[in-house]
Amino acid sequence: MRTLALSLALALLCLLHAGAAATVPDRSEIAGKWYVVALASNSENLLREKGNMKMAVVRISFPGEDELEVSYAVPNPKGCRKWGTTFKKTSDDGEVYYSEEAKKTVEVLDTDYKTYAVIFATRVKDGKTLHMMRLYSRSREVSPAATAIFRTLAKERNYTDEMVIMLPSQDKCSVDEV
Repeated sequence: MRTLALSLALALLCLLHAGAAATVPDRSEIAGKWYVVALASNSENLLREKGNMKMAVVRISFPGEDELEVSYAVPNPKGCRKWGTTFKKTSDDGEVYYSEEAKKTVEVLDTDYKTYAVIFATRVKDGKTLHMMRLYSRSREVSPAATAIFRTLAKERNYTDEMVIMLPSQDKCSVDEV
């Protein structure tokens, strides 16, 4: 009887794992141009500058099977700062990637792939672990539903309202030239 129960539990676990794997969409669905319309962070430097920040533009691509490339265009007082980072997939357990060069881990927390994505990043800098959650939108305007999902996930990760920043739109920067 005990062996039968154990066998059934293992079979159920295999079915759940197979079902979860079947629901993971093609990574190419998250590829393309996105606007960073909101963020939540525990970085003191970032929070000090939140009044000066504007919406960033991001291009996500998958150059290799287990690679994620992110190109950024962020407005600043001197114009537009552009850079890119390549991440390697860490496992087959969700969409989690690591960048050796930036010492950063990124994870897709929630997305519908068509209108919004919530990305969580962890970075170790000067011995401190910094966390940032970003709300990506396919357009400069984000839906109230996506904003609500972002705020709920931010609260679950212990971000206060002061740590959540809704970014104003900008048209100075584009990732098209990155």
